[in-house]
Amino acid sequence: MIKKLSELEPGQDGIIDSFTENDIFLKLMEMGCVPGECIKVDKIAPLGDPMCISVAGYQLSLRLNEAEHIFVEQADTPLAAHPH
Repeated sequence: MIKKLSELEPGQDGIIDSFTENDIFLKLMEMGCVPGECIKVDKIAPLGDPMCISVAGYQLSLRLNEAEHIFVEQADTPLAAHPH
C-alpha cells in the first residue's frame, strides 16, 4: 500500500517509492533517500514535527511538510522480517 511518509507511525517502515517535489527530491537524494531504499520511522516529536527516520544506515530528521512529499510502499510485515 502506498502512503505518504508523514502518515506512518513510529516503528513502521517501508520502501521509498517516489517524491512529489523536485526540490525535496534533490535534497533527499543527496542524503541517501532514493527510490527503492528501506526507510523506518523511529520517532516523532511530541508536537508532531519533526520526525526522525532511519535510511541508508543513518538517522535523519525531517519536517512534516517534507515527509508529505515522500511516498513509501508500506509492507504488511516489518521489513526486518523479510530476507534480503
